[in-house]
Amino acid sequence: MILTQCAVCAAPLGLSLGKKCGRCSTRYCGPECQVQHWKEGGHDKLCKLIKKAGGAEQYNANKKYTEAVAVAAEACADDTKGQTCYICTQALHWKTKEGLVRGCACRGTAGFAHVSCLAEQAKILVAEAEENNLGPEKLQTTTCRWHTCSLCEQEYHGVVNCALSWACWKTYVGRPEAHWTRLMAMRQLGSSFSRANHPEDALSVQEAELAMLQRHGALIENILIVHGNLANTYEALQRPERALLLRRDVYSGWLKIHGEEHYETIREANNYARFLVDQKRFEEAKKLLRKTIPVARRILGESHLLTLSMRAHYARALYTDPAATLDDLREAVTTYEDTVRIARRVMGGGHPFLGPIERDLERSRAALREAPHS
Repeated sequence: MILTQCAVCAAPLGLSLGKKCGRCSTRYCGPECQVQHWKEGGHDKLCKLIKKAGGAEQYNANKKYTEAVAVAAEACADDTKGQTCYICTQALHWKTKEGLVRGCACRGTAGFAHVSCLAEQAKILVAEAEENNLGPEKLQTTTCRWHTCSLCEQEYHGVVNCALSWACWKTYVGRPEAHWTRLMAMRQLGSSFSRANHPEDALSVQEAELAMLQRHGALIENILIVHGNLANTYEALQRPERALLLRRDVYSGWLKIHGEEHYETIREANNYARFLVDQKRFEEAKKLLRKTIPVARRILGESHLLTLSMRAHYARALYTDPAATLDDLREAVTTYEDTVRIARRVMGGGHPFLGPIERDLERSRAALREAPHS
C-alpha cells in the first residue's frame, strides 16, 4: 500500500506526520521506531538498496508490482496456455520472463498480453499526449489504457486490474505530489483495492489522496471523485450512514456542475441508485433510475456497462421490493433478460458483471412464478 503508516508499529501518519529515514525516506512515527527498525528490523541491510531504487515509496511500489504480476500470471495460466502476447508476440516476456494475462472481455485468441507490455503501451501513450500538449479529452483517452483494454474497450478486472494499478503507481510515484499523473495513479490504486475487497487499504489511499487535493486547492470535480470512491469504501467497511451522505452529495455535485448528460453524473447516479437498493430504499432508487436510465441509453448507448448496470439495479429494485406488484415482477424479468443478453454478447460469459445478474434473473423468475396471479 502507499506508505502512510509507520514501518514498525503501523501507526497512521497520513502524508506528513512522523519522520523519515534521512537516506531512503522510510517513514516512522518517531525516533524510537526508527532505531528499532535499524537494530532489529533489518533496515540496516535494506537502506542502501531502497535508496538505490528511488526511495521507500518507489521501492515499495516496485516490490508490490512484481508480486501482483506474478499473481496475475498464475491466475491466468490455464486460460493463456499456448498463446502469445498481442503486443510483443512472445509467450514469455523477453526481459521479465513473466507469463501472459487476460482480464477483459476479449474472447477466442484475442487479448492475451503481458502486464509489462500493457503498462509500457499505456506509459508511451500518456508520454506522447503530455509531450504534444494535447487537451483534457485526449489525455482522458490515453490514461484509459491503464485500466481499459484497447481491443474490446472493456475495463480489466480482478488480479489483472490490480497488477496494472501497481504498474501505474510504480510509473508515476516519483512525480511531484500534485502532478496529475501521480494523482491519477493514486486514484487507480485505491480503486483496485476496493475491487479486490481490501477496503482498509483503499481507505488509506483515498484519505491520503483527499488530504493532498485539499492541501493543494484542487478543483471540486477532483474532490467529488475522491468522495465517490470513499463512499464505496465506507460501504465495504459497514458504515452506511457516512456512505449515504457522500453518495447523495456526490451525485448532486456532478448534476449541479455538469448536468445530467455528463459521464460522471451518470456514473454517480448509478452508484447512488445501487446503494439505495442495497439499503432497501426502493422507491427512491426506482424514481432515480427511471429518470437517469433514458439519459444513459441516449448518451452512452444500450451496450455500455453503465447502462447495463443501471438497468440491472432497476430490475433488482423492482423484484426485491416487498410491495412489488405482478407488473413489477414481469418488468424485472424482462429487464434482466434483455440486460443479460446484451452483456453476454458484448462482454462474454466470463466477465464478472454477468454472473450476479444471471443469478438475479433466476431469482426474479422464481419470484414471478411464486406470486399470486389473479
